[in-house]
Amino acid sequence: MPTLNDLVRRHGDLDDAEREWLHLLVGDWQLIADLSFADLVLWLPTAAHDEYVAVAHCRPSTGATVYYEDQVGRRLLRGRRPQLDRALDEGRICRERDPEWLRDIPVREEAIPVVRRGRALAVLARHTNLAAARTPSRLELTYLQCADALVGMVASGHFPTVDAPTGVRRGAPRVGDGLITVDEEGTVVYSSPNALADYHRLGLVGDLVGRSLGEVTSSLLDDDTPVDESLALVVSGRRPARAEVHAGGAALSLRSIPLVTDRVRTGAIVLCRDVSELRRREQELLTKDATIREIHHRVKNNLQTVAALLRLQARRIRQPEARQALQEAIRRVGTIARVHETLSQRLEETVDFDQLLDNGLLLVEDLAGAADVAAVREGQVGTLVAEDATALALVLTELVSNAVEHGLAGRPGKVVVRTEREGQRLRVAVEDDGPGFPPGFTPGEAGLGTQIVTALVTGELRGTIHWNGAGARGGARVVVDVRLRERRGGQGR
Repeated sequence: MPTLNDLVRRHGDLDDAEREWLHLLVGDWQLIADLSFADLVLWLPTAAHDEYVAVAHCRPSTGATVYYEDQVGRRLLRGRRPQLDRALDEGRICRERDPEWLRDIPVREEAIPVVRRGRALAVLARHTNLAAARTPSRLELTYLQCADALVGMVASGHFPTVDAPTGVRRGAPRVGDGLITVDEEGTVVYSSPNALADYHRLGLVGDLVGRSLGEVTSSLLDDDTPVDESLALVVSGRRPARAEVHAGGAALSLRSIPLVTDRVRTGAIVLCRDVSELRRREQELLTKDATIREIHHRVKNNLQTVAALLRLQARRIRQPEARQALQEAIRRVGTIARVHETLSQRLEETVDFDQLLDNGLLLVEDLAGAADVAAVREGQVGTLVAEDATALALVLTELVSNAVEHGLAGRPGKVVVRTEREGQRLRVAVEDDGPGFPPGFTPGEAGLGTQIVTALVTGELRGTIHWNGAGARGGARVVVDVRLRERRGGQGR
């Protein structure tokens, strides 16, 4: 299905600012649909102004929908729905049309011009199902009054609000969560049962109606809890803003939508939602993440301690072969420690493997001693889950170390690590410009390092490894093909 942006660019003649205005409207029009108990369809006139295209459709969450089929992409010739034409041409809300029957359901349509800076950009059609018509409750009447106020603001160019922050935290309040209306002085005119229950959880005794919402809210705040700087603007209804209130162990998310008539603020809608459980779970996740990072940090420290003990032991051993074996063990332990160090600095259990690999290649100078050896990476790996990162880091550390120690064998040269990734498939080639593999080379019999590499590639990484290739510069070439694990919650890249 084409997106709003695709349809507006393809069929309309709006500039960037006008397209953004429609995006802002669609981003916040669920509020109008829920208050209206009605479907909303946004009709965009084409560049030739000979027809309309439905570029967005919103269904109410507070009542039955009128259109079970999505209206996006539907085309309509001008003249077929005169009410849309009048709303667009005259820049006013049109309700003159008699109800129409749709699948034996009476539907009332209203056409609201979407105005920005005096120009009608599109028409917002509001379709109300009249089959369930009955005597509305006080709550439903308040909803409809608020909806009429908002569509009036759409027609006058005062809604949506460009600078209305929605916040980055989860838990944005919706119409059904709790609704409060205040007058221009911030006094509560109406409070839905859910909104009143939310304030009772904060510690309120009694009713809200007739009281200043700002004074009531401030009297409930905990003395030792930081106050959201936007709270005063929200509870007074002066600005479109978001805030949170914490009191009595409860957390309440608030959002204000000022109501404007003839450029004069006449009151505001304040939506509220109890987010106590949501914030508690978020805090638990933050605590869990901090604990996991601390565990990785301690594992890294313990591994570094093990490496230091092995280094001390290696200095006391006189046999060259035993000392070399301990040095290789120190290198392997250090590789695993670097993975845990990276994990201790991230919120997710993933590793930026390119940075980890680059840091590992810097150790080539220590392995090469006085020889002029360069190790470089070509290509990108991206992010890997911890299990793959540890195994692959050990594999490449062994391969690069072998290329320096045995492939170049003290001679100046270059080691290149080439990576190619496509989705969850990864190919890594390690090449050097030395003399190549010796005659009769058998990986399984060459040493412990090659055995470790083979076991990790075929086991942990579920891949294959080829040792008998020749590099572009005539040296040895080892190619590893592996299938990476998917990142939890999506693919890592």
